[in-house]
Amino acid sequence: MPRIVCVHGVGQQRKGSQTLHTEWFPAMADGCLPAGTRLDSTEVECVFYGGLFRPTGRALGPGEPIIRPEDLDEVEVALLQAWWTEAARVDGAVVPPDTETLAATPRSVQRALRALSGSRFFAGLAERALLSDLRQVRRYFREPEIRQAAQAIVAGALTRDVRVVVAHSLGSVVAYEALCAQTADSVEMLVTLGSPLGIRNLIFDRLQPQPQPDGLDGLRGTWPTGVQSWVNIADERDVVALEKDLRSRFGPGVDGFLVDNGATAHDVRPYLTAPETGRAVSQGLG
Repeated sequence: MPRIVCVHGVGQQRKGSQTLHTEWFPAMADGCLPAGTRLDSTEVECVFYGGLFRPTGRALGPGEPIIRPEDLDEVEVALLQAWWTEAARVDGAVVPPDTETLAATPRSVQRALRALSGSRFFAGLAERALLSDLRQVRRYFREPEIRQAAQAIVAGALTRDVRVVVAHSLGSVVAYEALCAQTADSVEMLVTLGSPLGIRNLIFDRLQPQPQPDGLDGLRGTWPTGVQSWVNIADERDVVALEKDLRSRFGPGVDGFLVDNGATAHDVRPYLTAPETGRAVSQGLG
């Protein structure tokens, strides 16, 4: 029976649980070896909620409308601008935004896309794919049926045998909310990789359950139900993980580590092969 449940991020809608397993398991197994843990493939289950974002098949004819810069709403524009600002901070090749560009207009969106296309972080990612990723984040938070279905897929894999949940990117949001909704089963370890959970206003403030005032002129997120330990791992240059230290959002119980993923700062595989990830997974397995 699986003891580790893995939750993918955005842009995986044309894959599936088995395809993801062939990508995640070898990398995770390599990451666990330095910690003295040898994983068996049957111990790892990769859940797949990406199909919720895959366009349905159709008869030949007009295709799905392409997302254009002018189609983005204020949330998507704000997230794009946040990525641009962070990319400029960590990558000297990216021209930083100025106050005149921070408006929700097609021109400012196009400037942001052009700037990000020249960054190391988004190198090789087509404009259409980047816009699609933004749209998936928005749809998760704006469309209750997708949000509930994604969480149900994760919750369905959380059997009593599961000791560790490893979640990447938007998947960390899905996993977090699914775990918060649990009432009984205990998970020893939650490992979040390249997580956007700490982004104020755009992600953190929209979580369910809603963060509550902490008495210190701030908000505190709920600790996920039944989770004994939480390790958050981020690359310093990971633009998606804008808030690298989640302790300010979820309390001192979150252990955080910075890693170096090389040129692919947000890719899941270098996160999984990182010794810090392997130690966290091994700790959760006991």
